[in-house]
Amino acid sequence: MPSATLMPYSRDQRDAVKSRFADGNRPSALTTTVPREYVHRTAVSEVFLTNWRRGTADNWVVSAQWPRAHCFYGPVNGLHDPLLLIETIRQAGILLSHVAHRVPLDHPIIWQRVRYDLSPQALRTAQEPAEVELHISDHDMVHRGKRLISARQEFRIVCDGADLASATLDYSCHSPAVYRRLRGKYSDLALANSRALPLPEAVPPRLVARERDRDVVLSPTDRPDRWQLRVDTSHPVLFDHPVDHAPGMLMVEAARQAAQAATPGLTLPISMECTFERYAELDAPCWVETRTTARADDGRRQVEVGVEQHGKPVVSAQITSVPTP
Repeated sequence: MPSATLMPYSRDQRDAVKSRFADGNRPSALTTTVPREYVHRTAVSEVFLTNWRRGTADNWVVSAQWPRAHCFYGPVNGLHDPLLLIETIRQAGILLSHVAHRVPLDHPIIWQRVRYDLSPQALRTAQEPAEVELHISDHDMVHRGKRLISARQEFRIVCDGADLASATLDYSCHSPAVYRRLRGKYSDLALANSRALPLPEAVPPRLVARERDRDVVLSPTDRPDRWQLRVDTSHPVLFDHPVDHAPGMLMVEAARQAAQAATPGLTLPISMECTFERYAELDAPCWVETRTTARADDGRRQVEVGVEQHGKPVVSAQITSVPTP
Protein backbone atom coordinates (compact mmCIF):
# COMPACT_ATOMS: atom_id res chain seq x y z
CA MET A 1 0.00 0.00 0.00
CA PRO A 2 1.70 3.27 -1.08
CA SER A 3 2.38 5.55 1.87
CA ALA A 4 1.14 8.55 -0.10
CA THR A 5 -2.37 7.08 -0.05
CA LEU A 6 -2.13 5.53 3.40
CA MET A 7 -5.49 5.30 5.14
CA PRO A 8 -6.08 4.12 8.73
CA TYR A 9 -8.29 1.23 7.61
CA SER A 10 -9.22 -0.78 4.58
CA ARG A 11 -12.14 0.31 2.37
CA ASP A 12 -14.33 -2.44 3.79
CA GLN A 13 -13.60 -1.27 7.32
CA ARG A 14 -14.34 2.36 6.48
CA ASP A 15 -17.61 1.30 4.82
CA ALA A 16 -18.50 -0.54 8.03
CA VAL A 17 -18.28 2.73 9.93
CA LYS A 18 -20.69 4.40 7.50
CA SER A 19 -23.26 1.63 7.74
CA ARG A 20 -25.85 1.27 10.46
CA PHE A 21 -26.25 -1.78 12.60
CA ALA A 22 -29.40 -3.85 12.22
CA ASP A 23 -30.97 -2.07 15.20
CA GLY A 24 -30.59 1.30 13.48
CA ASN A 25 -27.66 2.55 15.58
CA ARG A 26 -24.47 3.78 13.99
CA PRO A 27 -21.14 3.96 15.86
CA SER A 28 -19.52 7.39 16.08
CA ALA A 29 -16.10 5.90 15.29
CA LEU A 30 -14.60 2.62 14.20
CA THR A 31 -14.15 0.41 17.27
CA THR A 32 -12.27 -2.59 15.99
CA THR A 33 -8.74 -3.92 15.57
CA VAL A 34 -6.55 -3.69 12.51
CA PRO A 35 -6.77 -6.67 10.14
CA ARG A 36 -5.13 -9.69 11.75
CA GLU A 37 -3.13 -10.36 8.57
CA TYR A 38 -1.32 -7.04 9.07
CA VAL A 39 0.20 -8.26 12.35
CA HIS A 40 0.73 -11.92 11.38
CA ARG A 41 -1.86 -13.26 13.79
CA THR A 42 -4.56 -15.88 13.25
CA ALA A 43 -6.69 -15.28 16.36
CA VAL A 44 -8.50 -11.95 16.29
CA SER A 45 -8.39 -11.95 20.10
CA GLU A 46 -4.59 -11.68 19.93
CA VAL A 47 -4.62 -8.48 17.83
CA PHE A 48 -4.00 -5.46 20.08
CA LEU A 49 -3.61 -2.68 17.51
CA THR A 50 -6.64 -0.53 16.73
CA ASN A 51 -5.47 2.22 14.35
CA TRP A 52 -2.54 3.96 12.72
CA ARG A 53 -1.83 7.32 11.14
CA ARG A 54 1.06 9.29 9.77
CA GLY A 55 2.72 11.76 12.09
CA THR A 56 5.48 13.94 10.70
CA ALA A 57 7.89 12.76 7.99
CA ASP A 58 9.08 9.21 8.71
CA ASN A 59 7.02 9.15 11.91
CA TRP A 60 3.88 7.17 12.73
CA VAL A 61 1.35 6.93 15.50
CA VAL A 62 -0.13 3.51 16.21
CA SER A 63 -2.85 2.99 18.79
CA ALA A 64 -3.52 -0.18 20.74
CA GLN A 65 -5.72 -1.46 23.50
CA TRP A 66 -4.60 -3.83 26.23
CA PRO A 67 -7.25 -6.03 27.87
CA ARG A 68 -7.76 -5.95 31.63
CA ALA A 69 -7.03 -9.69 31.61
CA HIS A 70 -5.26 -12.01 29.19
CA CYS A 71 -4.89 -15.78 29.20
CA PHE A 72 -1.08 -15.57 28.93
CA TYR A 73 0.07 -11.95 29.32
CA GLY A 74 -2.11 -11.34 32.35
CA PRO A 75 -1.58 -8.65 35.01
CA VAL A 76 0.31 -9.45 38.22
CA ASN A 77 -0.19 -7.47 41.41
CA GLY A 78 -2.20 -4.87 39.53
CA LEU A 79 0.45 -4.31 36.85
CA HIS A 80 0.19 -5.13 33.14
CA ASP A 81 2.68 -7.73 31.93
CA PRO A 82 5.71 -5.93 30.39
CA LEU A 83 5.88 -8.56 27.66
CA LEU A 84 2.52 -7.29 26.47
CA LEU A 85 4.60 -4.24 25.53
CA ILE A 86 6.97 -6.32 23.39
CA GLU A 87 4.10 -8.09 21.65
CA THR A 88 2.54 -4.70 20.87
CA ILE A 89 5.87 -3.46 19.51
CA ARG A 90 6.12 -6.60 17.40
CA GLN A 91 2.66 -6.03 15.95
CA ALA A 92 3.32 -2.33 15.28
CA GLY A 93 6.57 -3.07 13.43
CA ILE A 94 4.90 -5.65 11.22
CA LEU A 95 1.89 -3.42 10.59
CA LEU A 96 4.01 -0.49 9.40
CA SER A 97 6.20 -2.73 7.26
CA HIS A 98 3.06 -3.63 5.29
CA VAL A 99 0.92 -0.49 5.28
CA ALA A 100 3.67 2.14 5.22
CA HIS A 101 6.60 0.44 3.49
CA ARG A 102 4.84 -1.79 0.94
CA VAL A 103 6.21 -5.10 2.22
CA PRO A 104 3.89 -7.84 0.87
CA LEU A 105 1.87 -9.74 3.44
CA ASP A 106 3.57 -13.06 2.66
CA HIS A 107 7.08 -11.74 3.40
CA PRO A 108 8.47 -12.91 6.76
CA ILE A 109 9.61 -10.20 9.20
CA ILE A 110 12.68 -11.34 11.15
CA TRP A 111 13.92 -9.72 14.37
CA GLN A 112 17.54 -8.79 14.95
CA ARG A 113 17.12 -6.87 18.22
CA VAL A 114 14.39 -5.58 20.50
CA ARG A 115 14.82 -3.42 23.60
CA TYR A 116 12.59 -1.55 26.03
CA ASP A 117 13.01 0.59 29.15
CA LEU A 118 9.82 1.26 31.05
CA SER A 119 8.35 3.14 33.99
CA PRO A 120 6.66 0.60 36.31
CA GLN A 121 4.01 2.99 37.65
CA ALA A 122 2.59 3.44 34.13
CA LEU A 123 1.84 -0.31 34.01
CA ARG A 124 -0.88 -0.08 36.65
CA THR A 125 -4.18 -1.57 35.57
CA ALA A 126 -7.45 0.36 35.77
CA GLN A 127 -11.15 -0.42 35.63
CA GLU A 128 -11.10 -0.26 31.84
CA PRO A 129 -8.78 -1.67 29.14
CA ALA A 130 -5.58 0.37 28.75
CA GLU A 131 -5.34 2.76 25.82
CA VAL A 132 -1.80 2.64 24.42
CA GLU A 133 -0.23 4.95 21.86
CA LEU A 134 3.05 4.21 20.11
CA HIS A 135 4.95 7.10 18.51
CA ILE A 136 7.30 5.45 16.03
CA SER A 137 10.15 6.85 13.94
CA ASP A 138 11.97 5.06 11.12
CA HIS A 139 15.77 4.88 10.95
CA ASP A 140 18.45 3.10 8.90
CA MET A 141 15.98 2.06 6.22
CA VAL A 142 17.68 -0.24 3.69
CA HIS A 143 16.04 -0.93 0.33
CA ARG A 144 16.84 -3.20 -2.58
CA GLY A 145 15.23 -1.42 -5.46
CA LYS A 146 11.85 -0.38 -4.07
CA ARG A 147 11.70 -3.26 -1.59
CA LEU A 148 12.43 -2.69 2.11
CA ILE A 149 15.16 -5.05 3.32
CA SER A 150 15.78 -3.92 6.89
CA ALA A 151 14.92 -1.14 9.30
CA ARG A 152 15.31 0.18 12.82
CA GLN A 153 12.32 1.72 14.55
CA GLU A 154 12.37 3.79 17.72
CA PHE A 155 9.30 4.00 19.96
CA ARG A 156 7.95 6.37 22.55
CA ILE A 157 5.02 4.63 24.20
CA VAL A 158 2.23 6.21 26.23
CA CYS A 159 -0.32 4.27 28.30
CA ASP A 160 -3.52 5.99 29.42
CA GLY A 161 -1.85 9.34 28.90
CA ALA A 162 1.30 8.58 30.94
CA ASP A 163 4.77 7.97 29.52
CA LEU A 164 5.27 4.22 29.70
CA ALA A 165 8.41 3.25 27.81
CA SER A 166 11.00 3.84 25.15
CA ALA A 167 11.91 0.99 22.84
CA THR A 168 13.89 0.01 19.75
CA LEU A 169 13.21 -2.70 17.18
CA ASP A 170 15.59 -3.86 14.43
CA TYR A 171 14.20 -6.23 11.82
CA SER A 172 14.70 -7.52 8.30
CA CYS A 173 12.23 -8.52 5.57
CA HIS A 174 12.61 -11.45 3.20
CA SER A 175 10.74 -12.55 0.12
CA PRO A 176 9.39 -16.11 0.25
CA ALA A 177 12.09 -17.23 -2.19
CA VAL A 178 14.91 -15.73 -0.13
CA TYR A 179 13.42 -17.15 3.04
CA ARG A 180 13.32 -20.64 1.51
CA ARG A 181 17.00 -20.35 0.60
CA LEU A 182 17.87 -19.16 4.11
CA ARG A 183 15.96 -21.93 5.83
CA GLY A 184 16.82 -24.82 3.53
CA LYS A 185 15.04 -28.02 4.54
CA TYR A 186 13.44 -26.20 7.50
CA SER A 187 11.39 -24.06 5.14
CA ASP A 188 9.07 -27.07 4.76
CA LEU A 189 6.55 -26.14 7.45
CA ALA A 190 4.96 -29.58 7.76
CA LEU A 191 8.34 -31.32 7.92
CA ALA A 192 9.71 -28.91 10.53
CA ASN A 193 6.71 -29.44 12.78
CA SER A 194 6.68 -33.21 12.31
CA ARG A 195 10.25 -33.30 13.67
CA ALA A 196 9.50 -31.25 16.78
CA LEU A 197 10.89 -32.75 20.00
CA PRO A 198 8.54 -34.29 22.57
CA LEU A 199 7.52 -31.78 25.21
CA PRO A 200 9.75 -32.12 28.31
CA GLU A 201 8.54 -31.62 31.87
CA ALA A 202 8.08 -28.11 33.21
CA VAL A 203 9.84 -26.51 36.14
CA PRO A 204 7.43 -25.68 38.99
CA PRO A 205 5.31 -22.79 37.71
CA ARG A 206 5.87 -20.71 40.87
CA LEU A 207 9.60 -20.66 40.13
CA VAL A 208 8.94 -18.60 37.00
CA ALA A 209 5.91 -16.64 38.25
CA ARG A 210 3.40 -18.71 36.32
CA GLU A 211 0.29 -20.54 37.50
CA ARG A 212 0.04 -23.42 35.00
CA ASP A 213 2.50 -25.92 33.58
CA ARG A 214 1.24 -25.07 30.11
CA ASP A 215 2.60 -21.53 30.38
CA VAL A 216 6.07 -22.62 31.54
CA VAL A 217 8.74 -22.56 28.83
CA LEU A 218 11.65 -23.96 30.87
CA SER A 219 12.43 -27.59 31.72
CA PRO A 220 14.78 -28.50 34.59
CA THR A 221 18.34 -29.81 34.24
CA ASP A 222 20.88 -30.84 36.87
CA ARG A 223 21.98 -27.21 37.26
CA PRO A 224 19.99 -24.40 38.92
CA ASP A 225 21.15 -21.84 36.33
CA ARG A 226 20.51 -23.93 33.21
CA TRP A 227 17.28 -25.19 31.62
CA GLN A 228 16.06 -26.82 28.44
CA LEU A 229 13.74 -24.66 26.38
CA ARG A 230 10.25 -26.09 26.55
CA VAL A 231 8.62 -25.74 23.11
CA ASP A 232 4.90 -26.45 23.15
CA THR A 233 3.76 -26.02 19.54
CA SER A 234 0.14 -26.37 20.69
CA HIS A 235 0.29 -23.27 22.90
CA PRO A 236 -2.52 -20.98 21.67
CA VAL A 237 -0.61 -17.71 22.20
CA LEU A 238 3.07 -18.49 21.63
CA PHE A 239 2.12 -20.60 18.60
CA ASP A 240 -0.89 -18.68 17.32
CA HIS A 241 -0.24 -20.39 13.97
CA PRO A 242 2.24 -23.05 12.76
CA VAL A 243 5.79 -21.80 12.17
CA ASP A 244 8.98 -23.57 11.14
CA HIS A 245 11.07 -22.47 14.16
CA ALA A 246 10.69 -21.35 17.76
CA PRO A 247 9.14 -17.87 17.48
CA GLY A 248 10.73 -14.73 18.86
CA MET A 249 8.11 -14.18 21.57
CA LEU A 250 8.83 -17.67 22.91
CA MET A 251 12.52 -16.78 23.17
CA VAL A 252 11.69 -13.51 24.93
CA GLU A 253 9.43 -15.36 27.36
CA ALA A 254 12.21 -17.89 28.04
CA ALA A 255 14.60 -15.05 28.87
CA ARG A 256 12.04 -13.47 31.19
CA GLN A 257 11.31 -16.77 32.97
CA ALA A 258 15.01 -17.59 33.32
CA ALA A 259 15.70 -14.17 34.85
CA GLN A 260 12.80 -14.69 37.27
CA ALA A 261 14.09 -18.14 38.24
CA ALA A 262 17.54 -16.66 38.89
CA THR A 263 16.30 -13.96 41.28
CA PRO A 264 14.48 -14.45 44.58
CA GLY A 265 10.96 -13.13 44.98
CA LEU A 266 8.55 -11.87 42.37
CA THR A 267 10.30 -9.42 40.06
CA LEU A 268 9.34 -7.01 37.28
CA PRO A 269 11.61 -6.68 34.21
CA ILE A 270 11.83 -2.89 33.77
CA SER A 271 14.47 -3.13 31.04
CA MET A 272 15.11 -5.87 28.53
CA GLU A 273 17.26 -6.19 25.42
CA CYS A 274 17.21 -9.32 23.27
CA THR A 275 19.55 -9.96 20.33
CA PHE A 276 18.65 -12.73 17.90
CA GLU A 277 21.60 -14.54 16.33
CA ARG A 278 19.99 -17.44 14.47
CA TYR A 279 16.82 -19.51 14.22
CA ALA A 280 15.95 -21.95 17.00
CA GLU A 281 14.95 -25.20 15.31
CA LEU A 282 12.20 -27.46 16.61
CA ASP A 283 14.09 -30.75 16.16
CA ALA A 284 16.95 -30.19 18.64
CA PRO A 285 17.11 -29.01 22.27
CA CYS A 286 17.86 -25.39 23.12
CA TRP A 287 19.61 -24.61 26.39
CA VAL A 288 18.92 -21.51 28.48
CA GLU A 289 21.52 -20.23 30.97
CA THR A 290 21.64 -17.23 33.29
CA ARG A 291 24.31 -15.16 34.98
CA THR A 292 23.50 -12.50 37.57
CA THR A 293 25.83 -9.63 36.78
CA ALA A 294 24.87 -6.94 39.32
CA ARG A 295 22.80 -6.27 42.41
CA ALA A 296 21.94 -2.73 43.49
CA ASP A 297 20.96 -1.41 46.91
CA ASP A 298 17.49 -0.49 45.61
CA GLY A 299 16.79 -4.14 44.83
CA ARG A 300 17.58 -4.01 41.12
CA ARG A 301 19.03 -7.16 39.61
CA GLN A 302 20.81 -7.39 36.30
CA VAL A 303 20.75 -10.81 34.67
CA GLU A 304 22.31 -12.02 31.44
CA VAL A 305 20.49 -14.84 29.66
CA GLY A 306 21.93 -16.91 26.84
CA VAL A 307 20.11 -19.43 24.65
CA GLU A 308 22.12 -21.82 22.52
CA GLN A 309 21.51 -24.76 20.23
CA HIS A 310 24.14 -27.15 18.87
CA GLY A 311 26.69 -25.17 20.89
CA LYS A 312 25.96 -21.94 18.99
CA PRO A 313 24.27 -18.80 20.38
CA VAL A 314 20.65 -18.32 19.39
CA VAL A 315 19.54 -15.43 21.60
CA SER A 316 21.28 -13.26 24.17
CA ALA A 317 19.36 -11.07 26.61
CA GLN A 318 20.15 -8.51 29.28
CA ILE A 319 17.37 -7.93 31.82
CA THR A 320 17.12 -5.47 34.69
CA SER A 321 14.44 -6.38 37.23
CA VAL A 322 13.06 -4.83 40.39
CA PRO A 323 10.90 -6.38 43.11
CA THR A 324 7.29 -6.28 41.97
CA PRO A 325 5.47 -3.46 43.77
